[in-house]
Amino acid sequence: MEKTKNIEYGCPVEATLGVIGGKWKPLILWQLKEDVLRYNTLQQMLPGISPRMLTKQLRELEDDGIVNRKMYPEIPPRVEYSLTDFGKTIIPVLEALAQWGLTYMDIRQEKDMK
Repeated sequence: MEKTKNIEYGCPVEATLGVIGGKWKPLILWQLKEDVLRYNTLQQMLPGISPRMLTKQLRELEDDGIVNRKMYPEIPPRVEYSLTDFGKTIIPVLEALAQWGLTYMDIRQEKDMK
């Protein structure tokens, strides 16, 4: 078993889901895949996420080395989020999930039309 951050993972899939699993993290990463975004922009792009949850998820992704947080010493403070170089390596995984999701939605739609 691999041990990371005092968490034991039984397999690599479990480790991946431990970092990017849940409702919001993949969606946050998807929004950051090509852009550097400010907090408020991210919140607008993710309807339904609470400010508290967005902050929590961003902090966890930052702690895991996936997201970079850059704060500018301005008034009011400006904070930008982007993917780290390591974080960019998750994009092909998200693209594969998106492709699978499209196929699944097509199959479900065909089934519902019958």
